[in-house]
Amino acid sequence: MTETVKLKSPIDGSIYAERPVATDQAVNQAVERARTAQAAWAQTSIAERGKLMLAFLEALVAMSDEIVPELAWQMGRPTRYGGEFGGVKERVNYMVEIAERALAPVVANDKPGFRRYVKKDPLGVVMVIAPWNYPYLTAVNTIVPALMAGSTVILKHAAQTLLVGERFQQAFDKAGLPKHVFQNIVMNHGQTEKVLASGRIDHVNFTGSVAGGRAIEKAAAGTFMTLGLELGGKDPAYVLPDAKLDHAVANLVDGAFYNSGQCCCGIERVYVHEKVYDEFVEGFVAETKNYVVGNPLDQATTIGPMAQARFADFIREQKAEGLRKGAKAHIGMKVENDREGSPYLAPEVLTNVDHQMSVMREESFGPIVGIMKVRNDEEAIALMNDSPYGLTASIWTRDTDHAAAIGDRVETGTVFMNRCDYLDPALVWTGVKDTGKGAALSAIGYDNLTRPKSYHLREAI
Repeated sequence: MTETVKLKSPIDGSIYAERPVATDQAVNQAVERARTAQAAWAQTSIAERGKLMLAFLEALVAMSDEIVPELAWQMGRPTRYGGEFGGVKERVNYMVEIAERALAPVVANDKPGFRRYVKKDPLGVVMVIAPWNYPYLTAVNTIVPALMAGSTVILKHAAQTLLVGERFQQAFDKAGLPKHVFQNIVMNHGQTEKVLASGRIDHVNFTGSVAGGRAIEKAAAGTFMTLGLELGGKDPAYVLPDAKLDHAVANLVDGAFYNSGQCCCGIERVYVHEKVYDEFVEGFVAETKNYVVGNPLDQATTIGPMAQARFADFIREQKAEGLRKGAKAHIGMKVENDREGSPYLAPEVLTNVDHQMSVMREESFGPIVGIMKVRNDEEAIALMNDSPYGLTASIWTRDTDHAAAIGDRVETGTVFMNRCDYLDPALVWTGVKDTGKGAALSAIGYDNLTRPKSYHLREAI
């Protein structure tokens, strides 16, 4: 009997899509095809690669009318937000634009009689294991730069967003990308581990859980492939007394609850200076109560179902534990189908929280946030760093130098001031501690997707 992957829609629990898992032979053939295709692709000029990437982008965006409701059915994001195309366009255009400069040889020309330079060679075959929460944005972070750098790419997309990989393949095929330079494959975990252990993959990029990242490292052990791992997060915000409170409230509420809180860099904990704490909490609660939870196909809906019921049940558990330990819940929104075993879940704001509670320590990845009062910068910094994760941290103040000085002391990959939950493709996307290793986007992202090769050429004597 053929093994299949079933995609269960969070909207109504129906099976929205089902696809056969590739045979072991088909997986092995795909890897061999990728390696064969890479030799010719590496000889293609960067300019030509760029033209093909922009043609891919055009083809992908042209499918938006089909993709947006398809995303809602797959992982629950409301259609009113129009998919992920704004960010996809920004990232693809920027990484294509900087490719010639970022991939140019580094020349050391200060020694007479020698030509010395370092070329940036493609890694070879890159495997992308993409997540469901931002299935286009997260995948494109590696796929396009890897292709621009001259590698070939194999995509294994999450089962929850099974159709996204097919959309990538359709767009690349329409753009005229040479055959087998990009391949989308439906694989199970066992096949993925075997491929990574085989030594035939040169780089793997994985976005997902810490446990998943450890499984990837274990599978790849001894192969010496390079790894890009973006794992858990528990991103903090610190609101200072001089912050523009209405701006901070509006942006932090959005940062906490957009996409049902299922954001890698979403706000999960907020520390507010005691001088503005009461006013901030009042505004945050009022703003949160404006959300509408419901069917993501309805234009009035601002929060759809979580991708799976078990994710929502974990948030319910975090809330219940917090309340048992003395936390105070402020929203209490009545939502149809908000019950154990359902993916539909109202947003929640907790105060009277502390770091003995899961909601302030363990990644929630859902529509719940805890708000704590702090006395000063020292307390806020200590609390922000009291986490096994470090992806982003946001600081809300009118003093840029002060924000930068605080950021210097926060253990994180990105420091924001007066904004959150955003990836700027000109800046590197990376994390510390259990958030993972590696880097994406920016010129540094290209350095992580290439292999340095030195040329030390002595001129004829």
